[in-house]
Amino acid sequence: MVQQVISTVPRAESVIATNKVLRNTYLLLSTTLLFSAACAGVAMAARIPYLGPWITLLGYFGLLFLTTRLRNSAWGLAAVFALTGFMGLTLGPLLSAYMSFFSNGSELVMLAMGGTASIFLGLSGYALISRRSFSFMGSFLMVGAWTAFLIGIAALLFSVPTLSLAAAGMFMFVSSGLILLQTGDIVHGHETNYIMATVSLYVSIYNLFVSLLQLLGAFSGDD
Repeated sequence: MVQQVISTVPRAESVIATNKVLRNTYLLLSTTLLFSAACAGVAMAARIPYLGPWITLLGYFGLLFLTTRLRNSAWGLAAVFALTGFMGLTLGPLLSAYMSFFSNGSELVMLAMGGTASIFLGLSGYALISRRSFSFMGSFLMVGAWTAFLIGIAALLFSVPTLSLAAAGMFMFVSSGLILLQTGDIVHGHETNYIMATVSLYVSIYNLFVSLLQLLGAFSGDD
């Protein structure tokens, strides 16, 4: 009887720790999404021009590296907001372009937002309720992410719209899979740092939204 009680203590502590990471992750994620949206709104109001793909990538990877280095300190929170704020600023010109180029641009943006929210909530809810481990998807998703990234770079270098759409489609599916994987990692205690969990989910949501917007613009946009 005593051994049973003792054996349940580590499990109880593990559940408490996991719930704490989940709570902190979703609280920080919701805050950073609102902050990122506000930065996008500021960029649109100020008519900030598109920074270009290379500056965007350099800023993203630089701030991601900084966040990773500071993930175990209070400065990690500042780095998270710097990263998500920067991504919001880069998103503003893209949204402005869609709203000005397409007559139904506002509708496309709202559809992309609604679709992203529905996919994220559905997949996260499934991972939380089923409590399944999706670690078997890790290698496949990593290969898919790098493949989509390289296809996207090739589309930029050679200006091939078909490659750009292919990259967007791959990013959409990879990002959806990563949401399952990342949520499952938190549930099973594989990810214990809520700052890195937040960044991982934010990047998946960002890529999912941009990819979905690009596909909607290609197939449902009215010039």
